Amino acid sequence: MSAGADPSPKARIYSLDLLRGVVMVIMMLDHTRDFVHSAAFQFDPTDLTQTNVALFFTRWITHYCAPIFVFLAGTGAYLQFARGKSKKDLSRFLISRGLWLIVLEFTLVRLGATFSVDYRFLGMMQVIWVIGVSMIVLAALIHLPLRVIAGFGVAMIALHNLLDRFHVQGWQGPGTAVPSYTAKFFIILHQAFEPFPIVGWPSPVVFVLYPLIPWIGVMAAGYVFGVIYQWDTARRRRLLLRLGSVTTVLFIVLRFINLYGDPSRWSQQSSIPFTVLSFLNTTKYPPSLLFLLMTLGPAMLALAWFESSLELDNPKPRRGLRDFFVTFGRVPLFFYLLQWPTAHLIAVIVHAAAGKPWRWMFGSLIGVEPPPPGVGFNLAVVYACWLVGVLLLYPLCKWFAGVKARRRDWWLSYL
Repeated sequence: MSAGADPSPKARIYSLDLLRGVVMVIMMLDHTRDFVHSAAFQFDPTDLTQTNVALFFTRWITHYCAPIFVFLAGTGAYLQFARGKSKKDLSRFLISRGLWLIVLEFTLVRLGATFSVDYRFLGMMQVIWVIGVSMIVLAALIHLPLRVIAGFGVAMIALHNLLDRFHVQGWQGPGTAVPSYTAKFFIILHQAFEPFPIVGWPSPVVFVLYPLIPWIGVMAAGYVFGVIYQWDTARRRRLLLRLGSVTTVLFIVLRFINLYGDPSRWSQQSSIPFTVLSFLNTTKYPPSLLFLLMTLGPAMLALAWFESSLELDNPKPRRGLRDFFVTFGRVPLFFYLLQWPTAHLIAVIVHAAAGKPWRWMFGSLIGVEPPPPGVGFNLAVVYACWLVGVLLLYPLCKWFAGVKARRRDWWLSYL
């Protein structure tokens, strides 16, 4: 690691910011679709019996966001260590920031997503929650040898689908049995799309969208991945190309075999395009082995491509589209917190302008009537609202990125 090390280890790594910024912008497309598209209240856009190609890929492309976000959060933790932070200080920071993220999930994120202060519904346990818990676990893991951390992360990613055979009964709503604490614990670990009251009805309800396994393993693998950012550029790019290619090919081979790695098997459909959709339609909740291979492999290839530029690791890249995405990539949590209320508010405005009814999207989880007929618009309106939202947030993110570049206040590291 000492040979050919990066000569400026304290500089931000441009390629990582660029990739992070791209996926953050794509992520807002998914949340805008949740609020604006008519089918968001009717069926899963990856349901091949009801979707179309455009809607499927509008949802599918956003699958890359969470794995890259979690993986690079681990990489960022390693880079803090590489830049001189002691493991003791890094552990303390990971614990405090992890707890802070969990608080944000059930406060600002929940409020932005629901526009409701009715805490009968406590909130969605989404990506910010799972990053928070994963950071707390990583705070302990970093004291182990890197090979042990790597083995832990890869094993969790590769083997967790063995748990697919186990399933516990979730909560079916008011008046039905509340799962036992053991069942709740398993749901939190490895069973998605399950709501349950914290204690018993009518205590506040949570909805588990992101179980902890295998996301903890993804962050651990991302932490070890950070080692290569102490290598020289040419060596790092060669490994990125090889690792990304092997991971992507492994996805194709395992998916074609159709025996292990995803609880949902692909099958031949009525047309070639839909057969391709079936092949790509891997499981995100919780993310299967094939889902993670499908997303992280191309992500590594993208990093290799970004590193081919002469602007590699330059904290002041040339102006243009890449600089646009880098701005978001340098303030990912700030952007994440703002994009929820922005997308939601845009949805409220366009519904009001069109004379359509609107009701907060998660109400049905606590027994409130679901949204009335007529809610939502077509994909063209979704994409227009998405672009408006991104452009509205750009100047705010650019300003905050400048603040973080100029100042070293301790609280800035929590945003």
